[in-house]
Amino acid sequence: MGLPVREQAKYWGAAAALFLLALWFLGGVMLPFLIGGAIAYFLDPVADRLERLGLSRAAATAVISVMAVLFFILLALLVIPTLTQQALALINAAPTIFAQLQTFLADRFPQVLDKTSVIHQTLISIGDTIKAQGADLANRVISSALSVINAALFIIVVPVVAFYLLLDWDRMIAHIDEWLPRDYRDTIRTLGREIDAVLAGFVRGQLTVCAVLGTYYAVALMIVGLQFGLVVGAFAGLITFIPYLGSMTGLALGLGLALFQFWGAPGMIVAVVAIFLIGQFVEGNILSPALVGHSVGLHPVWLLFALSAFGAIFGFVGLLVAVPIAATIGVLARFGVKQYLESPLYKGTAGTGPGQHPGGGA
Repeated sequence: MGLPVREQAKYWGAAAALFLLALWFLGGVMLPFLIGGAIAYFLDPVADRLERLGLSRAAATAVISVMAVLFFILLALLVIPTLTQQALALINAAPTIFAQLQTFLADRFPQVLDKTSVIHQTLISIGDTIKAQGADLANRVISSALSVINAALFIIVVPVVAFYLLLDWDRMIAHIDEWLPRDYRDTIRTLGREIDAVLAGFVRGQLTVCAVLGTYYAVALMIVGLQFGLVVGAFAGLITFIPYLGSMTGLALGLGLALFQFWGAPGMIVAVVAIFLIGQFVEGNILSPALVGHSVGLHPVWLLFALSAFGAIFGFVGLLVAVPIAATIGVLARFGVKQYLESPLYKGTAGTGPGQHPGGGA
């Protein structure tokens, strides 16, 4: 006979509280291990497929590791230098772009920049801030990032953690399965499979969508000749996992830059807009249905709330765990609703069905 519900709630509540406390106090330390675990989880199906082709788990892990190293070397040699250069150039060009915006508004909408207007005062304030801090913004961002994450440790620990977790993934899952409470083993296994299906459908699928869209935006914007197109495209693809935010942010940045660069050539401005509209259409009608699916159970509003809440409380580590926790809570909530609908609390006395009163009337 299983433990009473009240006793179960104590144990599971204590486990959840311990996990949140660990995130709170050890977030910075846990970051490389969480990322390494996420990489191992993402690549586990690839290793399983290689095993089905006849390779051992160690050989499959080695093949994946070699391919990953070659990919990141190629990325570091071809993409990252250009991306960094364009990002720094965009930050340094921000004051000039802002001055051009003021000139543009003054020439075509002089009433907007009346010295007594609120808009004029706001623009002046923003301009002063950019001019005062824009030059060293990149250095401060990089310095703050490096102060949070020890870059050398991060670069070393993440691949090592990912390698060993990928190598022992199936063995760890088997051990965890042996530790499950016997009275609830089947239920926990069912919930675990549902959570895994949600994460597999969303995380793996959405990362693929982000990569495809980021590559498409970056290449297409560079083809039309947009300055900083690589940065804008990569950034738009990176935040595509947040519904509508990636395409809308990329469109706003790309359109703003196109207006300054291609003013007088409306065809090029239309081309930039068309790139993002096509990307949004392909994502919504082809990529997301095929790679993510409609049954992952993560509503966009719930996802946005989870990202906002965990990001605000736990910082960057919170953003990493927000999606898995949101998926887990979603599965548990659906399970709880199902249990409620099958309980006497919902159905009433024994023998009465939904929509019936204990007295037998409908």
